[in-house]
Amino acid sequence: MEMIDFHAHIYPDKIAEKASHSVGDFYTIPMQKVGSVEALFQSGKPAGVERFVVQSVATVPRQVESINNFIHDTCLEHPNSLIGFGTIHPDMENPLDEIERCLQMGLCGIKIHPDVQRFYMDDPAMFPIYDAIQGRVPILIHCGDYRYDFSHPRRLAHILDEFPRLEVVGAHFGGWSLWDLAMEYLLQRRCWLDTSSSFAFLGRVRTREIIRAYGADRIVFGDDFPMWDHQDEIDQLLSLELSAEEYDLIFHENAKRILGISEKE
Repeated sequence: MEMIDFHAHIYPDKIAEKASHSVGDFYTIPMQKVGSVEALFQSGKPAGVERFVVQSVATVPRQVESINNFIHDTCLEHPNSLIGFGTIHPDMENPLDEIERCLQMGLCGIKIHPDVQRFYMDDPAMFPIYDAIQGRVPILIHCGDYRYDFSHPRRLAHILDEFPRLEVVGAHFGGWSLWDLAMEYLLQRRCWLDTSSSFAFLGRVRTREIIRAYGADRIVFGDDFPMWDHQDEIDQLLSLELSAEEYDLIFHENAKRILGISEKE
């Protein structure tokens, strides 16, 4: 079965271990892997993952340019395996210019993390950024955290209402640790959702119910590497006993639609 991982984080080798542990500390969840490209391939490829959408979050504005350069350069080194998403920071001086630079470099989307970057995702100050992205490339947004209000699913619903042409992938079924609330706000909205960092908390029965409620035609597989092991996440998804058609949608067909990749590519 063809597989695309829509949610993977990578870092330069010299900081990969430190950066990975920093993410684990933020969530108080031990990281299973180190976020280097080599470790990504060692985790994903034996499990059958052929391509990975890779990104890294800028925690402060000064990191943005170097992160985007790293993602771009690393994707050039592995053109058949890596698909790069750029980062922006709402407090940077010229975010619209950086979006244009990302697209000119050939990055395929943008990733933001309101909780780590500490901004309300539906703050009107973000609207020019969404407007610059909509109709052009997808945006992957971290959604949900019971500890914060920055990325609450209701805020994503507001964004979707304001920007109907924005191609949004709401991470973690649209609301990490707020999965039922996410369904209240997003069930009837036009957006995609990824499976990342959810199976361990939801369990088999609830995960299956959520996928069936939204419909497999809205779901993409995401591992949230280096948080989880690819084989474990894939095994948990396969244990749901969905149909072959549903697995094709989740593992690769929906991702290709979002990224504008033909089925032959």
